[in-house]
Amino acid sequence: MKKIIALLITTFFFIAGCSDNPDDNKQGESPLPAEGLEVIADNLEVPWSIEKMEDTFYLTERSGNIVKIEDGEVERQSVELEEEVSTASEAGLLGFVLAPDFSESNLAYAYYTYEDGEEQFNRIVMLRLEDRVWREEDLLLNQIPSGTYHHGGRLKIGPDEKLYATAGDASDPEIAQDLDSLGGKILRMNVDGSIPDDNPFEDSYVYSFGHRNPQGMTWLSDGTMYASEHGDNANDEINLIEAGQNYGWPVIEGSEEQEGMVSPLFTSGDSSTWAPSGMDNFEGKLYVAALRGSAVLEFDLETGEYREVIAGVGRVRDVQIKDNNLYFISNNTDGRGNPQDNDDKLYKISLSELD
Repeated sequence: MKKIIALLITTFFFIAGCSDNPDDNKQGESPLPAEGLEVIADNLEVPWSIEKMEDTFYLTERSGNIVKIEDGEVERQSVELEEEVSTASEAGLLGFVLAPDFSESNLAYAYYTYEDGEEQFNRIVMLRLEDRVWREEDLLLNQIPSGTYHHGGRLKIGPDEKLYATAGDASDPEIAQDLDSLGGKILRMNVDGSIPDDNPFEDSYVYSFGHRNPQGMTWLSDGTMYASEHGDNANDEINLIEAGQNYGWPVIEGSEEQEGMVSPLFTSGDSSTWAPSGMDNFEGKLYVAALRGSAVLEFDLETGEYREVIAGVGRVRDVQIKDNNLYFISNNTDGRGNPQDNDDKLYKISLSELD
């Protein structure tokens, strides 16, 4: 199978961002590997985030559940929140990350959308698991802009043990450049919700700004941070993230450049879209879930090339790499996909199958 995939891949030797056509950086598309792909769970309801602790998975579903998957058994656990989860488009129970000491503390962090009168917001909370029920224990950050679309929603704990969150522009592009707004930003906080002393802007949760709808974050072993971001119909981005930097939206997008603003390492360009979401990394390559792209994309940071390593399963919302295995969830039941039998699903494949 690996030989077949290798024969299908045509490599173009360009570095991302150096060509006006991003497809010049794209290797030939790989088909869905027929060997080694395993379905761990199915009949999921619009899953959004994957977390894995030893042999147990926890997935959020946008409707407001957390799904526990252990030894092939699927248990849909209820979540008791202080605010009712919004059912608006793209909204719901989104980002989720287990506390590093989860096995002892039963604590986790979640990002969800709620309605307050005629307004809609996102908030970041601490959850505690007790008697198979997750309960909101503490509010860390409230009234993150929400709007009609573009909620952001990814949560990750970085190598510095800080909690990071992606926040979309809430369909109001101008707030992405406003440092007084939490929208259109990557946010950074201590795990108790306080502002770290070394954040780039004084008394501010803002870590980077000028984002449209970022939905993925990952760090290399050396601490280098990357994020994925939805562009405006096209011009999706993979960015190298540095504290205090301006990533341009809505002033520039895609391969456009302007002084004082950072252009992406990779972009889908003006004529195509990935709608990138969750991401992870392994041995100098980024693995990114693609929704409209209907794939898992692999970005090679050394060569500047990218390719599809998974296709044929529909929309993909999140990925996670553990023990040399790639785990990912389809997202075909979100109203924008074409559900296959028993969608949505949690998949597993060995990274060696993708060589």
